[in-house]
Amino acid sequence: MSSPALASGNLDLAALAQSIRDWGRELGFQQVGIAGLDLAEHEAHLQRWLEAGYQGEMDYMAAHGTKRSRPQELVPGTLRVVSLRMDYLPGDTEMSKRLAEPEKAYVSRYALGRDYHKLVRKRLQQLAERIQQEIGPFGYRAFVDSAPVLEKAIAEQAGLGWIGKNTLVLNRKAGSFFFLGELFVDLPLPVDAPHASEHCGRCTACLDICPTAAFVAPYLLDARRCISYLTIELKGSIPEELRPLIGNRVFGCDDCQIVCPWNRFARPSGQGDFQPRHGLDNAELATLFRWSEEEFLSRTEGSPLRRAGYERWLRNLAVGLGNAPTSIPVLEALEARRGHPSALVREHVEWALRRHGR
Repeated sequence: MSSPALASGNLDLAALAQSIRDWGRELGFQQVGIAGLDLAEHEAHLQRWLEAGYQGEMDYMAAHGTKRSRPQELVPGTLRVVSLRMDYLPGDTEMSKRLAEPEKAYVSRYALGRDYHKLVRKRLQQLAERIQQEIGPFGYRAFVDSAPVLEKAIAEQAGLGWIGKNTLVLNRKAGSFFFLGELFVDLPLPVDAPHASEHCGRCTACLDICPTAAFVAPYLLDARRCISYLTIELKGSIPEELRPLIGNRVFGCDDCQIVCPWNRFARPSGQGDFQPRHGLDNAELATLFRWSEEEFLSRTEGSPLRRAGYERWLRNLAVGLGNAPTSIPVLEALEARRGHPSALVREHVEWALRRHGR
């Protein structure tokens, strides 16, 4: 579908592009950029990464052929991708302090509040509708981390930042604590200049801090060792040699972001949906481990934590409890789950108890 205004030749594309940036900011996005479709360099990098097996169990990373790196194959008719970022850091959540309190649970900052997918997708839809009000019907599809899209590569092409040594998009004015969303459009909008240079310099803070040494090299992550992968994506047992290195991180990991110098400029989000819920930014491991499945489902409704599911949530917490200082609450919590019906949970509980000499 093409816009009637475009077909008539009466559409000022440069003015429309600027309006899209303005409307995006009005909808709560901190930055909006427009990218072309040439992701060949990133496609080659992805292929090498897959061939090395660094994706682990994330079979979906290879499941769609070249659709991931060729937007026009994923959505025929696509001419441009509007890339948008939305800050999510929920104020001062004392990240480093929480990591230094081994009896507390560390939940990645992006997962403390409501699931971002619905909120960001809703705003993208509103942006598309605003464009449609202006120019009439046009072809578009909105994506938020839910389809085969090279969102980081697109963000770099759209000028939103550069892909840093920790493989995240970094922005000199905003760091990396932000979500990305994309609007595929069939409009030949003028594109923004790609972020031509990276600004990591000689810094290796992110590579050096990684608890599990998941970075094979700068800009290259072996997901099979990444704590975010181990606690969220991995379905089975966490490798025993990696468990002590996970510490109290029970859902995701922010270490490579916390130490990044550019995150001095990360700004707290004004979105209420991203604020911590149920005290997850200051919760005891033992307390969370006592949640029944009903409590878990109730307290994680509309939360990214649902991705792990109750069984893996308990698995992750058992690892955290195994790494915590020995105490009566820790031992009682683990003993209470010793006969859990899940073999996966029991295995990690037994490992944790052995760590405490039980």
